[in-house]
Amino acid sequence: MKQTIRVLVAGLGSMGRSHALAYHRHPGFEVVGLVNRRVPELDAELAGYPILTDYAAALRALQPALVSINTYSDTHADYAVMALEQGAHVFVEKPLATTVADAERVVAAARANGRKLVVGYILRHHPSWMRFIAEARALGGPYAFRLNLNQQSSGLSWETHKKLMQTTSPIVDCGVHYLDVMCQITDAKAVEVRGMGVRLSDEIAPDMYNYGHLQVLFADGSVGWYESAWGPMVSETAFFTKDVMSPNGSVSIVMDPGAKSDSLETHTQAEKIRVHRGALGPDGQFASPDELIPMAGEPGHDALCAREQDFVYRAIVEDFDLGRLMDDAVQSLRICLAADESVRTGLPVKL
Repeated sequence: MKQTIRVLVAGLGSMGRSHALAYHRHPGFEVVGLVNRRVPELDAELAGYPILTDYAAALRALQPALVSINTYSDTHADYAVMALEQGAHVFVEKPLATTVADAERVVAAARANGRKLVVGYILRHHPSWMRFIAEARALGGPYAFRLNLNQQSSGLSWETHKKLMQTTSPIVDCGVHYLDVMCQITDAKAVEVRGMGVRLSDEIAPDMYNYGHLQVLFADGSVGWYESAWGPMVSETAFFTKDVMSPNGSVSIVMDPGAKSDSLETHTQAEKIRVHRGALGPDGQFASPDELIPMAGEPGHDALCAREQDFVYRAIVEDFDLGRLMDDAVQSLRICLAADESVRTGLPVKL
């Protein structure tokens, strides 16, 4: 008989809603409650679940086996440790915490209590991104990484971005995904990080910036940059660059030219992967044409969340060793927070 895992879902924004639907639709999960500061409009499938406003009280009363934390990032560490110390497994959206010390505190709590901790690095479960990483690794390093995700936002999405920026800059909140991709490809330690940023709106705090750019140097000689911006002033011209170069060629994600940056669907999609091989023939011309790999049948956002939560289920039931994944989550956060420090001090940060 399939094991049933009782899950409490905290936070019902765009990611929390998708994860809640994934638990609702998965035969191995039983949703015992939802936590949110206010009662939101929900999909009909979720309408029957109780909604509580006090996380700590819900945790004590419902005694879930798994807690799914999809709140703003400044609550992630405390909520996760509270759940782990009560004996629950934890899924927590990225970033794991807002400081390296807090991230390490969560990982230590998972290990001390013998519980599973999965951080929401959703690209690790996306078949197109898995292929992208595999193709890049096959080329061999050192690498030059060129990645960005700029989001033009207005209305409710701009309000959400402004709330996020009360605690977390764009190059940290989104950057952890793409630094994780860089680290998976090179497998080398980051040794130095540089960052720069600019405040492009009077609607955010004076000490916050909504455009950021980081540069990272790795021990194997690889280098990379990541760029991220949020707001109504952001350009749509080049919001999605995903490109990796090596001495042997390059791998790029080719996005639909009509895609828009304010859609969650486009943040993970990879319509095609272009593999370019740099080898030249006797005539000095390229020995082989570029390979365009179509990524047909990609999972949409909700389907991708379902894949991620199925991994969480299997990690618990099959007792996966998640040590490397937890350490990787701390590493990518460490790099992005170092970039944030560099933005604020104007100095490079050695790791």
